[in-house]
Amino acid sequence: MRNALNALADELRRLRDDGVKSVAVSDEGLLALRAAAKRRAPGAPVQPPASSDAPAAPPRKGAGPLLPPPPVVILPPGGKAERWAALNEQVRDDATCRAHVRPGKRVVLGVGSLDARIMFVGEAPGADEEVRGEPFVGPAGQLLNRMIAGTGLARADVYIGNIMNWRPEMPVGADGNQVGNRPPTPEEMAYCLPYLRAQIEIVDPGLIVALGATAAQGLLGHGAFRALGEIRGQWREFGGKPLMVTYHPSYILRNPTNRSKRLIWEDFLKVMERAGLPVSEKQRGYFLEK
Repeated sequence: MRNALNALADELRRLRDDGVKSVAVSDEGLLALRAAAKRRAPGAPVQPPASSDAPAAPPRKGAGPLLPPPPVVILPPGGKAERWAALNEQVRDDATCRAHVRPGKRVVLGVGSLDARIMFVGEAPGADEEVRGEPFVGPAGQLLNRMIAGTGLARADVYIGNIMNWRPEMPVGADGNQVGNRPPTPEEMAYCLPYLRAQIEIVDPGLIVALGATAAQGLLGHGAFRALGEIRGQWREFGGKPLMVTYHPSYILRNPTNRSKRLIWEDFLKVMERAGLPVSEKQRGYFLEK
């Protein structure tokens, strides 16, 4: 129960950092939380809820597994396809990555065009991704595909990856499947970051788009910002590449309003202009309030 509550706290912090101000909770969920509170050890302090403008709490120590030092990635000479294939083999043979993937699930590496001008970076695989072995294939991925299509490109025209190569572990239910998600720890992201850097070296995109607060922290460093709204829509830099920070597509899934869609779309317009893509007046007017 403690692990589940810690995971819930982590997820609420992430939602806060993404700009979410309220979360709907069912009656059943409230009853479960009250029951968990009653089972709290007598005398144990109650942690007050963090205010929306408070600094983001650092990831909880012990939330993830202890890890060895990050791998050293040396790409072989050759063309992009050969180098990517060698990287793919190294990632899938990585003993640490494999040790943290549950039976029947898969290690995940990026996909898309190795000549892409635009590279999208998320935080970690989810339930759908660890089954398919491909990033962004669940509901958030389907929405990302539609957002990319709005720019005049297709999923196959860009490169999509994650900082993490495995789904951050949580307790499993009676059916043996993991229950819920949690953001990766700094240690987990630091371990996998060399693999992301190698993908950037191979693809050599013109620019990178960080999707969500966790991905932005993984690229810019923890402590680079308190809440995503502080740097959303701004150009930063990672690995010598222009980096645009925007919300994760799941932000729209939680807030399906024209306003939330327009916030992300304004960032996509900046990406299109920086990438040299044509922008029509129709595209400039997407999701404007009427």
